[in-house]
Amino acid sequence: MLEYVKTILTKVSFDTVLFEKELRKGLRLLIRDEIRELRRWCYDQFNGEHHNVLQRCFASNV
Repeated sequence: MLEYVKTILTKVSFDTVLFEKELRKGLRLLIRDEIRELRRWCYDQFNGEHHNVLQRCFASNV
């Protein structure tokens, strides 16, 4: 499931609103260890363009 969420986030990364929506959906589908891995991956991939979204979404999921 983690790889699926990564694929979706990569495809919607052009739109901030859609990116946040899909990230929140993905977080509901994953278990704690997968969320930690997704967090690391997201910050590596999207920190520049979606930093605020990442901060909001991962603030309560760490």
